[in-house]
Amino acid sequence: MNSIKEKNFKIAFGGITSALSLTIMFLTGLIPTLTYAMPAVSGALLMMLVIEINPKFAGAVYLSVSILSLLIVADKEAAVMYAIFFGYYPIIKGFIEKKTNTVVSWIIKYAIFNIAVICSYFIVTRILGIGFDDMGLFGKYAMPALLAMANIVFAIYDIALTRLITAYLISWQKYVKRMFK
Repeated sequence: MNSIKEKNFKIAFGGITSALSLTIMFLTGLIPTLTYAMPAVSGALLMMLVIEINPKFAGAVYLSVSILSLLIVADKEAAVMYAIFFGYYPIIKGFIEKKTNTVVSWIIKYAIFNIAVICSYFIVTRILGIGFDDMGLFGKYAMPALLAMANIVFAIYDIALTRLITAYLISWQKYVKRMFK
């Protein structure tokens, strides 16, 4: 009986997280200024799945939300950002931090982030054909400057994820578990 209850918990929790993540991704179509914030929030929800179930299950949810976002979310740039970085990063963050020391983990995390940003840029501009017309003012230094600013924001995002995990474990976890009893 206990394994059936556990299986039901996994399915229910995964379904709710998927639905909430996809709903958050839909908000990028309604409020275009949230193109980068909503994929980050949507991906952060997967931390709970990593903690409560396991990283593989969280990966399956990430994959389903990524595919659905790419197919049905209006803001394709946000969907690409979720699929290329924000969806899986909360899943692998803990693994990177556990397996390496602080300096090496930051190097790995920055490498992953920068590769993801560059890949996203090329997918959005070359495959989806979404242009960045406002760059003309800044010339050839616009993209390196934006990448540098993105790296600063990434550090803040990573620290915020760590604090969210801590807050979840200390305060929210008991409420989540109580909901599924």
